[in-house]
Amino acid sequence: EYPDVEERRAALAKLIGIENKVWIQVDGQERTYAVADEDLERATDEKTSSVHFLRFELTTQAIAAIKNGENFGFGIDHPEYNEQNYPLAQEIRNSLATDLN
Repeated sequence: EYPDVEERRAALAKLIGIENKVWIQVDGQERTYAVADEDLERATDEKTSSVHFLRFELTTQAIAAIKNGENFGFGIDHPEYNEQNYPLAQEIRNSLATDLN
C-alpha cells in the first residue's frame, strides 16, 4: 500500500503487467498463470491498477492433486516484484482445497 499519491503513482507505473505474472503451481506440474480482469480493462499504458481480479484455470490433475494434499503455492514473476509463497502452509492448503469442492 502506498498512502502517498505520488509514491503510489510511481509504483503503479513500474508494475504494469503484474496481473499477468501471478501464478499457482502444484508439485510436479507446470505453473498456471492467472486470468485477470475479465470484467474490464484496469491498466493503462502509464500504470497498472491498484486492484485486479484474478482467477486460475486449474487442470483436472491440479485439482485432484490439491484435494489429495499435494504441496502447492503462489508467486509473481514480474521484473519489479518477484515473490513466491511455495509451498503454502498446510492449513492454508487445506482451506483452499475445500474451496474446490
